[in-house]
Amino acid sequence: MSEPGDRPGHNHAERFQQPPPSHQYPQWQPPVPPKKTSPAAVVLISGSVVVVIVMALAFLAWGAPGFLRDDLPRAATETGPAAPPPPLPPSSSTTTTAYTLPTIGRARMPQRPKPLADPVTCAFTPDPTSPAPKKVAPPPDGPASSSGTTPVRLATSAGAIGLTLDRALAPCTVVNFLSLVKQGFYDGTSCHRLSVTAGLQMLQCGDPAGDGTGGPGYTIRDEVFPELTYGRGVLAMAKTAQPDSGGSQFFLVFGATRIPPEYTVFGSIDDPGLAVLDKVARGGVDTAKSTIGDGSGPPKTPVTFTQVTTP
Repeated sequence: MSEPGDRPGHNHAERFQQPPPSHQYPQWQPPVPPKKTSPAAVVLISGSVVVVIVMALAFLAWGAPGFLRDDLPRAATETGPAAPPPPLPPSSSTTTTAYTLPTIGRARMPQRPKPLADPVTCAFTPDPTSPAPKKVAPPPDGPASSSGTTPVRLATSAGAIGLTLDRALAPCTVVNFLSLVKQGFYDGTSCHRLSVTAGLQMLQCGDPAGDGTGGPGYTIRDEVFPELTYGRGVLAMAKTAQPDSGGSQFFLVFGATRIPPEYTVFGSIDDPGLAVLDKVARGGVDTAKSTIGDGSGPPKTPVTFTQVTTP
């Protein structure tokens, strides 16, 4: 009997004596040990890996904002917002940093996503560690309206700057600012810090000491919220790196400013005032007199408040 697949005329013995098919697996060979890498090749490969890692970190540090880079370096005084690096090199002579006028228009003023209660309760805390170079009384603690606006005029040696204080944004900050204005605290003071660095274009004022260390002898609470932004035409309070550390210093934003929402916005700047700030910015920064080390410093065009008034 033939099995399935048997050909007629062939017996089983003949079938098993046929030569093996040509597609059999090749004969097994012992494995060849890997070649040893020379010391020179190891050094070359290791060096290449290090170079790639360094280049990647350098790109992330300087090409990707906010990664391995402190875009907002701190200062030791009531500095307000800090400028992005790198700092300008020191100079033994007066130098000026030129400023190109912004091509952007006035920024949209920030708004609270939820209105404040009206009134709110304000509190002002004495600060014995920071005596005021110029004596002034703090506003009384108590209720303050969170609605309405008040105009303020800064008469300066560089020209008049008009402000509009907004209680809906920061009622207690507005109460404090108006109190200082009515007591003549700002009269005769100078703006001590100009920054024209990309990402921080502002003029900082309100220090009776004139060097960023002075204040009114008390502190006020921050009135901030996550949606705060800072752009051309915004008026905001300066402070130290600590929360609720503002007092009298404020800054006037005239260009692009990218800072976290940690500085109380309490008003806006009028168009003639922005023109004055542009003129001061075009004069540049006197970096030879700067002690901050971030490229900002006293403006080359002095800005002294001859009189600060409100109706």
